[in-house]
Amino acid sequence: MSPQSTSVAVLIGTVVIVSLMRPDCTAIKENNEGFKLCVTSMRGVKDLSHQNITSVPSSLSNETQYLDISYNVIQTLEGTEFSGLSQLCFLKAAHCGLREISATVFTHTPALKILNISNNDLAFIPDISLKQLKILDLANNLYTSYELPASFQNFTKLDFLSLGSTAALSVSYGDFDALMNASVQHLALGAGTHWQKYESGSLAKIKSLKKLSLFASFCGTFGMFENLLVDLNVTQAKMLRFISLFPDSCNVSDNPFKNLRTMPFIQNLTLENTWINSTFMVVFMKNVWLSPLHELSFVNITYNEDTPDGFNLPPINHTINLSSVIFNGVNHYQYRYPTINMSFEAFSRLTYLKFSGTGMNILPCRVMTALPSLEILDLSDNLLTESGFWWTPCSNSSVFPKLRKLSLSRNRFSSLSFISQKTHQMNSLESLDLSFNSIHLDGDCYWPAQLTELSLGNNNLGNSVFAYLSSDFEKIDLSKTGITSIMQKDLTRFSKLTHLTLSSNSIQVIPVDLSVPALLSLHIDQNAITSISREVLAGLPRLQKLKVGGNPFVCSCDSYWFITAFNKSLIMDWPLDYTCNTPLSFAGLPLSEYKPSKLSCEMWLQAAVALPVLIVISAAVGLVFHKCDGAWYTKMLWVWIRMKRRGKKRSNILNNASFSYHAFISYSNQDSDWVDTHLVPTLEGAGFSLCVHERDFVPGEWIIDNIINCVESSYKTLFVLSKHFVQSEWCNYELFFAQHRAISVHRDSLVFILLEPIPTDSLPKKYLRLRSLLRQQTYLEWPKDDRKQQTFWASLKSTLHIADKSVVLKDIALAISDTVPLFADQM
Repeated sequence: MSPQSTSVAVLIGTVVIVSLMRPDCTAIKENNEGFKLCVTSMRGVKDLSHQNITSVPSSLSNETQYLDISYNVIQTLEGTEFSGLSQLCFLKAAHCGLREISATVFTHTPALKILNISNNDLAFIPDISLKQLKILDLANNLYTSYELPASFQNFTKLDFLSLGSTAALSVSYGDFDALMNASVQHLALGAGTHWQKYESGSLAKIKSLKKLSLFASFCGTFGMFENLLVDLNVTQAKMLRFISLFPDSCNVSDNPFKNLRTMPFIQNLTLENTWINSTFMVVFMKNVWLSPLHELSFVNITYNEDTPDGFNLPPINHTINLSSVIFNGVNHYQYRYPTINMSFEAFSRLTYLKFSGTGMNILPCRVMTALPSLEILDLSDNLLTESGFWWTPCSNSSVFPKLRKLSLSRNRFSSLSFISQKTHQMNSLESLDLSFNSIHLDGDCYWPAQLTELSLGNNNLGNSVFAYLSSDFEKIDLSKTGITSIMQKDLTRFSKLTHLTLSSNSIQVIPVDLSVPALLSLHIDQNAITSISREVLAGLPRLQKLKVGGNPFVCSCDSYWFITAFNKSLIMDWPLDYTCNTPLSFAGLPLSEYKPSKLSCEMWLQAAVALPVLIVISAAVGLVFHKCDGAWYTKMLWVWIRMKRRGKKRSNILNNASFSYHAFISYSNQDSDWVDTHLVPTLEGAGFSLCVHERDFVPGEWIIDNIINCVESSYKTLFVLSKHFVQSEWCNYELFFAQHRAISVHRDSLVFILLEPIPTDSLPKKYLRLRSLLRQQTYLEWPKDDRKQQTFWASLKSTLHIADKSVVLKDIALAISDTVPLFADQM
């Protein structure tokens, strides 16, 4: 072995042999791209897959943008199947058993950009024309030829085309004539079968081709494969992806990749789902090093050491162009460590290296020190621990001198404090990915100052994780780390923080006082946040990207500002991932379609509208209050309340009551002559006790109290009605209190004496109650005739008697008998 080479006996650990075929990511990428390209609202998404339908439903909304009818029993698409679907942009009809597609079936779908009719039973490549089509997937059907219909010339915007059939075993020269002037940049070709014929020049006609994904086997027909590479050189394709190129039983003794040396445009080469022997690997790598390739990838390969020395590559005398090498999924045919002997000096320009899914449990010492230009190292999805990565036999004096990004995701690391100390050995390290490990917060962490990006996603860390991070960090990923709340004090230390990811936690509220002045990007999607307020984002003045979808938003005024005023160009996942969660009446409604009124949500606008209305109403009430003597009624209400309280203190109301007077006389002072000369002398002369204000009011007491006391101490209240009475304020008070007593205590306690005629329509408004009383209750009218006055006095006296009713009737009868002769004389 030469001094420039080194033996690497422990590069890739052992794993159990698994299936050669890895899950194809094409469909996933297609769906993601399709959603971004086509869907603007979840209302436009219609998934009818696995519904056992036999035809396309005619009841589809004309808003449908994405339609999936896969895994059904639909054998034909014809006529007007998609009429009315003018907005349809993405159609997926895979695994339906399709046998025939009419040339006019897509006449009514001018907006169709993505069409997936793979995995069906099409005997011919359908003759269809869609001017807006960008992605067309026809893979895994039953057509026997790859010859494209002339209508494919109209696919002027077609970017990706996938063709594949287990029945098509050859490629003829004119198969792709229809794509000569097309814009296809990525062609996926083949169905994993062994091709019997490939005519030179077939692929060379696709001038726009930039990437070829070939799913075919060429074992034993390597000359055909070499011709294919020649044609790809004509197209100036830059990216080649070969899937299942060599079957397990294939013995590669030739040099099928020798043409790589003469392909100046090739930059990226991927070998996927294939069997590779150590013998072939040596020959293949020599061609790679002599080619202009910059990126080389091995994806889900099975490695077999068919030589006793394993992979033994002699030293290279020139510098290679290779800057990126990827091993993503390596299965080992032998259940032991592979042996690799090669010179690391050949990789002097290597800046990116990935060993993922290889079962690695120990990192070779030379990898850490002999790659001077390495800037990015991805060791994700392995079996590494702290002791396996920082292996004790290795000298750590010069570790990855230029390494800027290190990914240790999906391994078995646990001690955050230990890792923080070891990163000081990497003087250029800026980014560290520790996601999907078993990290514990086991002690204080001391991070190097140059480390500015850290990912701890999918580790159960909790709310205290912020205390273990460096204030120099600019990018922090804490997605799915068990965080339930964030506080301003947690983020105060991070003055340089520009990117913060808190996705998939249990955060319910973003604090209003949140202030991160330097923050440019915030991901807080898939949490328990119900609304985003203006105050929250006010503390993020430089925010350029926001991702907050997948939260249980409440469709109410709390979300009004975010829905109507916030700049949606800053939101990365708007509007697909934003729907109403509550109330139930809006559940499932896209947030972009919730339209609350501005008046119902803006307090200042409500105040601006309510204030004038309140002023108008107040003015109207004030006017009515003034016109209807509201001040007087208010004063009476207050006095009534006082009287009501006094009345409640009396334990007995009428039956057990004793009265001081037979009657209280209410009259105007201008009628005092009649009262003093007629009323008082006559009644007191008949033995009645009267209460007269000029005589019986208690000096020094409030007039209202005197009125109330006199009314309550009298069996009756006599009102001497005249024009002067209705003009008196005090008479009005007396009437009010007496009326209240008549209602609450003694209903027949009011006696009205009409001293002179008073027209009811001449009464003031405050005497409206008196009008109704005079209409409903009998009153005594003072007669001018002397003979009638005796009847008047007899009637009045009868109302004041508290004795037996028979006495009252007797007095009335005697009074009437005395007046009979007078009536007779008149007659």
